[in-house]
Amino acid sequence: MTIKDFFGKLTSKILWVNLLAMCLVVVAIAVGVWIALERYTLHGIEITVPNVKGMLVSDAKRTMERQGLTAVVSDSGYNKTMPAGTVLDQTPANESRVKPGREIFLTINTTSTPTIPLPDIADNSSLREAEARLKALGLKLTPCEYVDGEREWVYGVKYRGHNLFGGDRVPIDAELTLQVGSGDFGDDSLYDDPSGSDFATEGTDTEYTEFP
Repeated sequence: MTIKDFFGKLTSKILWVNLLAMCLVVVAIAVGVWIALERYTLHGIEITVPNVKGMLVSDAKRTMERQGLTAVVSDSGYNKTMPAGTVLDQTPANESRVKPGREIFLTINTTSTPTIPLPDIADNSSLREAEARLKALGLKLTPCEYVDGEREWVYGVKYRGHNLFGGDRVPIDAELTLQVGSGDFGDDSLYDDPSGSDFATEGTDTEYTEFP
């Protein structure tokens, strides 16, 4: 092939038409991919997340659906001041900007009061120790019930009049009553001697109260 023939082919209309067609195809593919990505990612389209805290979960789901969002119950908590089944929290938070179809995770108020196991404190700890352990669990205490026994020693735990033992489960908002020793061990059967000294009556056994 001569140089003249080579340059002749470079200036051929067919060659340039083919090159132009290839460029147009590449540009068309690029534009198509860009448009598809825009639609797939919903670029520039955002929705403000509504506030559904305090709503019943059914109402919260309908509110989210009207906004083009999906509500998903993902966790539960407990708040005794709110009705069971109401929304305690949401993620993302209200006023957040999200894409349509985004899942919004809800934490709802449980339908039953959670319970916790009672620590072993009856006849096993002082009043101060028992109060510290129970309050650390979030439990509340009513005024102590004093019984005969060593002062400030815990002999029992009551809830609504019933005796409890270590391991028993109680509601997290339970109010417990501690049975605490008053320092008094009851009648020691001592009587005053006419001469002024104390003596025990002969033939009489001293009685003591046994504690559980």
